[in-house]
Amino acid sequence: MSTSFPSFFDQAPRIRVHEPLAVLLGSSPDGLIEYAYGDAVKLAGHSCPTVAGAFLMVRAGLKALWGDDVPERGAVRAHFPDAAHSGVTGVMANVAALVTGGRDQDGFHGIGGRFGRNQLLVFAAAVDGTMALERTDDGRRVVLEYRPQIVPAAAEMMPLLQRYLAGVADAAEQRAFGRLWQDRVRRILVDHGDDPALIQVTASPAGRGRP
Repeated sequence: MSTSFPSFFDQAPRIRVHEPLAVLLGSSPDGLIEYAYGDAVKLAGHSCPTVAGAFLMVRAGLKALWGDDVPERGAVRAHFPDAAHSGVTGVMANVAALVTGGRDQDGFHGIGGRFGRNQLLVFAAAVDGTMALERTDDGRRVVLEYRPQIVPAAAEMMPLLQRYLAGVADAAEQRAFGRLWQDRVRRILVDHGDDPALIQVTASPAGRGRP
């Protein structure tokens, strides 16, 4: 059964990576995999500024680390300043894991010393930002800072949410809230997807960001 998403999902940026394990195991002859925002929404179960921001941060970080080359899935470590269970850290980490292949201790341990995906998510790390991405081959690292406040929510959205939480919103108000919520996500992804004011990327010396 197909999933019906808002039409702007198709306008959102996409991320293409090369997955060497897919080549070895025969699931993709060239190993190229493209992730759309809808893939992150399917993983999270919802679309929100956090999911959108995590997707854009990973995209910006991989671009900074690989330039015009296709990033290698499984060859990047993601660092987060807070514990996995703190706030929205787990949500962002799941989106990062989707695209990069990285996991914590529960990740794939590899084949013959290659293709390991465990220990590629690091929590409670010394990261001066929202997230940091690090290449595992040469140690190059970038810090990503997400600033969703530059894309404010509509003034009507919070009163509608409060009515819903109080159990007094009718169906039309619930739909109105959803439209306003997704309009903010649209503006983040489509209108500001490449805005350096939204996602700030800073090169970081190798060795920083480790626990």
